[in-house]
Amino acid sequence: MKIDLVGNYRAQWGEGPIWWQGRLVYVDIEKHCVISVDPTSGEERKFDVGQRVGTVVPRESGGWVIAGDDGFFSLNPDNGELTVIADPEPDKENNRFNDGKCSPDGHFFAGTISLVKKEGDARLYRLSSDLEVTEAYGPVTNSNGIAWSADGSLLYYIDTPKKEVLCFDYQEGELSNPRQVVSTAALESSPDGMAIDENGHLWIAFCHGACVICYDPESGKEMKRIDLPCMETTACAFGGENLDELYVTTGIHKTEVEEDAGRLFRITGLGVKGLPAHSFAG
Repeated sequence: MKIDLVGNYRAQWGEGPIWWQGRLVYVDIEKHCVISVDPTSGEERKFDVGQRVGTVVPRESGGWVIAGDDGFFSLNPDNGELTVIADPEPDKENNRFNDGKCSPDGHFFAGTISLVKKEGDARLYRLSSDLEVTEAYGPVTNSNGIAWSADGSLLYYIDTPKKEVLCFDYQEGELSNPRQVVSTAALESSPDGMAIDENGHLWIAFCHGACVICYDPESGKEMKRIDLPCMETTACAFGGENLDELYVTTGIHKTEVEEDAGRLFRITGLGVKGLPAHSFAG
């Protein structure tokens, strides 16, 4: 196994990595940026979206969709132009969108976070192809990692303060039968972003934990732990030509001084592949 750095960008709080068409795209929440990097050449592109941005996903018709302080927007990577789609929480000034991903059937699921940690004040939302926004699950406090099984029948989800992974039955945009499949209550750190591999195992980045841990959701047991030189490991995604590289975003700790904090890491030699990302059908 090998861990190295990708690109030169240093995020204040990197999040939401996704592999799409030969590039790793992620966000810097606090610097209001979407970053696109070619790991082979190291070439980076940066888009200032003018607000805190929690997640970015590709759009089937071209371009990207983001979710941030003021709801959902489309992002044109050719000129950086933003177009408003919808804001489901215009009255909640202490909330913003956090992590999110697209389902195999093309819905964009993204959830909000209460920045003042008001319990139960946030929600997981579904943006459908007709651009309608509906509540998918709640109440939650800090909506975070989300992933689907290979056949699309299961959705895995993290509400960070709960320190657990929930599993839902998933069908045509609807979530049902929530149950806990992983508990991280024994750890002092917090489960953040999440990816899934070809074996159905979940890879979770731990905020304040300096690590990514792989879990088997069937047994709930830890399968592998990868330590990283940054306290704030925030999210992960499989990428590379064969989807056998794990990319990890990080943030800068409030007090600790760390040489590579905020950088994008790539882990190779894991011997496992991830599942491909999905695009928004709208």
